[in-house]
This record gives sequence, structure tokens and C-alpha cells, in this order.
Amino acid sequence: MKKLKNMIALLLAVLLVFSLAACGSSASTAAEQSQTADANDNSENTESNVPGDFPGGTPPDKPDGNGGPGGAPGGSSADIDYTASVEITSGDSQSGQTYASTTADESVLLIATSDEVTITNPTVTKTGDSDGGDNCNFYGLNAAVLVKDGSTTTITGGTITSDAEGANGVFSYGGNGGQNGASGDGTTVIIRDTTITTTGNGSGGIMTTGGGTTYAYDLDVTTSGRSSAAIRTDRGGGTVYVDGGIYTSNGLGSPAIYSTAEIHVANATLISNLSEGVCIEGLNSIELTDCDLTANNTECNGNATFLDSIMIYQSMSGDADSGTSHFTMTGGSLTSKNGHVFHVTNTNAVITLEGVTITNEDTENILLSVCDDGWSGGSNEATLNASAQKLSGAVKVGSNSTLTLNLTNGSAFEGYVDGNIANAKGETVSAEAGTVSVTLDDSSTWTLTGDSYVTEFNGDAANVISNGYTLYVNGVALTGTK
Repeated sequence: MKKLKNMIALLLAVLLVFSLAACGSSASTAAEQSQTADANDNSENTESNVPGDFPGGTPPDKPDGNGGPGGAPGGSSADIDYTASVEITSGDSQSGQTYASTTADESVLLIATSDEVTITNPTVTKTGDSDGGDNCNFYGLNAAVLVKDGSTTTITGGTITSDAEGANGVFSYGGNGGQNGASGDGTTVIIRDTTITTTGNGSGGIMTTGGGTTYAYDLDVTTSGRSSAAIRTDRGGGTVYVDGGIYTSNGLGSPAIYSTAEIHVANATLISNLSEGVCIEGLNSIELTDCDLTANNTECNGNATFLDSIMIYQSMSGDADSGTSHFTMTGGSLTSKNGHVFHVTNTNAVITLEGVTITNEDTENILLSVCDDGWSGGSNEATLNASAQKLSGAVKVGSNSTLTLNLTNGSAFEGYVDGNIANAKGETVSAEAGTVSVTLDDSSTWTLTGDSYVTEFNGDAANVISNGYTLYVNGVALTGTK
């Protein structure tokens, strides 16, 4: 009997231990569930359409970089307290409204929703400078019109006027936190028949970053500030489609197009009155189809030591990934009023031309330079593919640089190749040609306008018209030329 009592006591003790353990486990689980519920509640709040919240919660880490011309990289969109005179946070359609803001770091119209929004014939006026730097450039702080959080917003007609520092006209922010090459959240701006005017520094016309998308039709865009491209992109990239319209930039460091994205432009007039016509940075592209581009680059900006109309480079700031840059132009016209027509530095670039009317009004008549400039960390490599294309002018390839020139489908090049290069300051950059490969198909010709130096020649020597000059291939005069 005593043994039985002892066994019962032992059994009760064991049961008590398990019971306490179970209670402790239940308490712990309940606490974790409570914490998880709190976290989920916070997450839901984060994912709401409250201005200033980053779509989808915490933004990804920003890539390393030393900052672009505007300075060191900014924080993230999650750090920004977005405000606006008018905020749209759900699907809406508005017509004939007047919107205005005079407050610093405040947008006029903020569209922060995943829903579709339609704005017709707006009158938007923005004043109030920002010192937000890259928060304006990367994430849309202080923009006149800012679209984010996955909205598809259609703007038709009207006027958008920005007279403030760091106040882009229409900003499509795709929410990828500035990670180059990362997908955006679906934010799409569709804008047509609108007049956009900006006057302040750091104030582009149409601006796309963070994986956003912009479709622009028949716009009239004029910018006058520094670092204020008419068609502008920045960190995180995106996709831009432009059809028709006139895009004019008047400021220093303000090309008609600045690409850290994928940009396609057709049937448009592009004018830059002080800076390059277009700039491509790093692993990005510009495609022009039946466009008329005019550039009058008369003043160097930032690290640049050359004047040029088409500049392809890599700054190593982190605003663009390194890789092959692409500039493609088909039809239309390219008028270069000052400096080199094309300039490639610190990157690998592919230039493709077909049926473009190129006019070089600069007295030095330099078609292309591939050489060192004010940046380092990359190589100077270019491929120029010309199809049914007339080219004229000097081609300058620095001693540490590489060029592949391909002439096909009845192309004609009238010019010379060497490595004697001086920058806009008159400083010698190179005294001899680097690695140059030239290929002519049977239908294409090269007429020399000076002694030329290449390392490889492919084609029929009879298609080279010497014109009293000599083509040297690895230091040996090519025979059989006309």
C-alpha cells in the first residue's frame, strides 16, 4: 500500500512538471503570437497608402556609391515624410483642377495608391525650394507631381510649372529603393499633350527612377536649371517611352536626355542649348527613332574635360551599374554645334547608327573620341556600327583605349583615325592611337582625310580611297588602296 502511495505521488509530481512546462510553453507561444500580430499590424500600416511609407515595407539596402554630381547618396524613400498640397490615396478622376504649393519639400500633387488615377487639364504650380538633394533626385521629394506606390496615372493636357530647387516636373518613382536593375512596383505615368516648364536646379521635366515607367506623348518640356534634363532618370532606373513632342534644356549639366534607365524616343525634337544632347551612364540605353537632336555644349560640367553632343560614360557614383552602354539612332538628324559629336569614357559603349543625317558645326570636326576623361575605374571601349550611314570627321582613340568600327550596307566614312587628343582645356590626353579595328563590307567605303593608324583592317583595300594619305595597319602601310 505504501509503495502504491509512493507511485501515485511520483506520478502526480511528473504530471505537475509537464503541466507547468505546458503552461510555460503556452505562455511563450501566446507572447510570440502577440508580437507577430503586432508586427503584422505594423506591416499593414507600413503597406498602407499613407504618403511617406515605402511600398511593401522596409526598402532594400542601397548599393554602394560615392554619390553623383549632387553629392553623397541620400537615405531611402522610407526616411521621407512625403507631403503635398493635394494627396490622392485611392482611385480617382479629376478634371480642370488648379493645384499649387509654395512650401519647401512639399509636392503639389502626390498620387500614392496602387489604383488608377486620371488627371485631365490640370494647372499645377510649384514654388518652394528643397535642400533634400538625392531625396529629390532618387525618390521624388518636392516634385510638382509625384506618382508612387504602384499607381497607373494618366495625365492629359494642362500645364505643370515648377519654379523651385529640386522640383522635378512629373516624377514616376517605382519603389525599388534605388537598386539598379531591380523590378519596380508597377508605378506607371502616362502623360500626353501637357506643357511642362521647370526653372530651378535639379528639376527635370519628366523624371523616372526606382524602376518606374513613363509613357510620354507630344509633350512640350522646357527646363532651365542646372542638372535638369528634359527627359531625366536617376538611381534605380526604369523604362521611358516618348513619342512626339519638343524637349528643350537650357542649363549646365542638363542634356535633353539623361539616361540611367532604358529610354526609347521617337518622332521628337530634342534641343540642348548649353550641355550635351544626351548622356548615358553605365549599363543603360537610349534609342532614338526619327528624332531631330541639336546640341550646343559650350561649357564643361563636373569632372568632364571634353565638350561633346553624345556623352557615354560611367561615373562610378552608384547611380548606374557598370556594363555596356547602348546608343542607337535610326533616321532623323543629329546636329552638333560644338565639341565632339560622340565621346566615350570610362565605360564600354555600343553606338549603332542607320540613316542619320549628322551635321558637325565644330571647326575641329571630331566625330568620335574614345579616351580618358575625368573619371576612373573603368575602361574606354567603343563599338561603332554604321549601316547605310554617312560619317565624316576625325576619330580619336586614346593610347589606352579601344574602338571597333564596322561599316556596312553602303556606309561611307570620310575621315581619319589617330590618337592625338587634347581636351577642352588644351591638355594632352593621348599622343598615339590605341587598339582600333576597322571592318568594311563590300558595299562600304572609307575616304582618308589624313594619315590613319589602326591595329586591324578587315575588308577590300580597294574600298579605301587614300586621297593622298596613308592607312597604317600595325605600323605597315596598307597596299591596294585607291
